[in-house]
Formats: sequence, structure tokens, C-alpha cells
Amino acid sequence: MNKHNLKELEEKLKRRKSVKLEDVSLDDVDEISSIKIDKRKPSNERILEFLMKVKNPYIFKVNGKLVRMRFSDTDKTAEDCLTRGLENLYR
Repeated sequence: MNKHNLKELEEKLKRRKSVKLEDVSLDDVDEISSIKIDKRKPSNERILEFLMKVKNPYIFKVNGKLVRMRFSDTDKTAEDCLTRGLENLYR
């Protein structure tokens, strides 16, 4: 991924993070099971692939239900949390 794409991704994440759940329609978000990620790639590449594919990495559907992902103010990084979440989903 080049610097330009990373900058775009960074801007996407900033915009999507502030979206309120009550402003989201079920039709406007991805069903998490429909996001296909290459499991053979290293974890950091899988995370980037997920972030590029999903409309909003903070709000998505699981079995038709809206889910919002948030992170606590801890020593864990967003990468740690996303990696663990993706690993649990794609076992």
C-alpha cells in the first residue's frame, strides 16, 4: 500500500469514527460475513484489506444487526483489537 492510499485510509477512518449509530441505516453498512479477507496474508495486511473493503470499520452488521466497534483508552492498540476481532470472526 502506498502513502497516498494510507492517507486516504486515515481520512476514511477519521470520518467514519464520528458517525452516530442512530444516523445509520441497515442498508448503508456491510454485513461482516460478506467481507472476504485472504487468511494467508500477514495480520497487518489482513487488517488493511478489511479497512479498505468495509464501508465503515466502526459500524457494520452481524447477522442483520447493527454493531458499533469502539476502543477503550488502554494500552491496547486499535490494531490489537481489530486483529483479535478478525481472528475470532475468521477462525
